Formats: sequence, structure tokens, C-alpha cells
Amino acid sequence: MHLTISPSILNCDIADLHGQLESISSADIAHVDVMDNHFVPNLTWGLPVVEACVKTGILPVDAHLMIEDPDRWAPAYAEAGCESVTFHVEAAAAPIRLAREIRHQGARVGLGLRPATDIAPFVDILSEFDMILIMTVEPGFGGQKFLESMLPKIRRTRDAIRSADLPVSIQVDGGVSRQTIEQCAQAGATNFVAGSAIFKAEDAYTEIATLRELAGSHCH
Repeated sequence: MHLTISPSILNCDIADLHGQLESISSADIAHVDVMDNHFVPNLTWGLPVVEACVKTGILPVDAHLMIEDPDRWAPAYAEAGCESVTFHVEAAAAPIRLAREIRHQGARVGLGLRPATDIAPFVDILSEFDMILIMTVEPGFGGQKFLESMLPKIRRTRDAIRSADLPVSIQVDGGVSRQTIEQCAQAGATNFVAGSAIFKAEDAYTEIATLRELAGSHCH
């Protein structure tokens, strides 16, 4: 499974969006957090900013929708040219139908799980998704401390994917840094979202290379 470093632009300087994306151009994909102040207690940005990121052509875009009613809103992000669109199972009325609609629009689809949401009820429908996102903090704000209690959930998800022999990747998002990325990779994650760790580093390019190296020694 391909190792993916996905910097979250949540804490970037939005006034210099182009420059900020340039600074992380050595990453695999840009992670854009869309929050609606309903599903999570924070308001970030929506479709126009995602479209602006796509338009730069610097990196493919991974849209993480922390919003209510993704059944209605998520397909537009796929239409806008995102490489990958992730919605939260806690907010979706018909996750399978929505996943198929996103794929029909030409994007990969991710299923997001908050920390308290178990993977077990979704094991039988894993094939409908390209990626499972396991939140390693409560979604809503950047810069939170990594929840080590999520490592067993990553392992259970990896085991379920393996036993079904599916090409589904596991993404982790929240508190991912030099200190935590190896644990995540050992547990079975292959797609790593890092926000503060990259944008607060002296040099984003070097930080991305370091994270890639640390995760790479454990990804299999």
C-alpha cells in the first residue's frame, strides 16, 4: 500500500494559499478540512477554497468534510475536481449510496470515523470505500494531542481490510507528528494527515521528508 503524506492546510496562511501549497509541493496530496460549525464546533471554508486549491494544480486535493448532510453536499466536491472526498459516517444518511455517487463523479471516496465510532458495523461494506479515515483527535480544531487509544482501532481496521483482501488505505488525522507517526504506521495506517507538525516546522519540505522516512520504515 502506497505511503501518503497529506498536509492539512487548516493552519496555513490562507491569504497566501498559492505560496503555502507551493511550500508543501513535495507531499502527495493536500488535505483540506471543511467544517460547517454544526457537525463540529468550528467554521473553516467550503467549496470556493477547495476549488481554488484544485485550480492551482500544485497538488491533488483530499477534501475532508466535517459537515452535516454530506449526502447533499459531498458530490459537489468530487465534481470540483478533488482527487479524494471523505465524509463522516456519523453524518451520512445513506453512506453506500453517497460513496457510489462520489465515485461516479470520478473521485476516490473516504469514510471518516470520529474517535468514539467503532469500525465493526462497517466491516461488511469496506469495499465501497477507497479509504477509511480514523480520527486520532476529536474533529474540529488543529493542534490537538494525539489519542493513543485509537491505535487498537487502526489495527482492527487493518485486520478487517487484510482479511477481506481489499485495496483500502487507512488514513489517520489528528496530532500526527514525528512523535506519533511511527506508532500509526506500525498499527497499519498508510495515509498520514499532518497539519501543525508541517506548517509550524521551520521548513515544511524537510518536515515532509522526515515524516515520510519515519512512517516508511514501518509501512507494509
